[in-house]
Amino acid sequence: MGQGRILIIDDDPDISEAMKIVLESHGYDVDTAADGRLGMDRIRAETPDVIILDVMMSTPQEGFTLSRDLKQHPDYKKIPILMLTSVKDKTGIDFKTVAGDDTWLPVEEFLDKPVPPEILISKIESLLK
Repeated sequence: MGQGRILIIDDDPDISEAMKIVLESHGYDVDTAADGRLGMDRIRAETPDVIILDVMMSTPQEGFTLSRDLKQHPDYKKIPILMLTSVKDKTGIDFKTVAGDDTWLPVEEFLDKPVPPEILISKIESLLK
């Protein structure tokens, strides 16, 4: 591998595994975590090049909270975050309009689940540039 290290933080093991297979088939080194606490453990152990982050995990806003915490941390604030979630289906709110807001939703990209593999790869390649 060697194109980049990706950390997927998502509580749905099927989604995580599907993304992992797609990303690894394109040469990425991929690790997964089922919630924000485990995600932070993985980040501390080996800082990823990109984080793919779900929103609703242990709490309905866990991903939002983790993204803000990471962007305020001096060691992790430059890691690009791709928020990938089905929150729009569950809440009716389209968070894409506020993605990138440094205070409220400090992520580089926001995509709704499900995301086609070619879009996922395209976004990851863009974030690694």
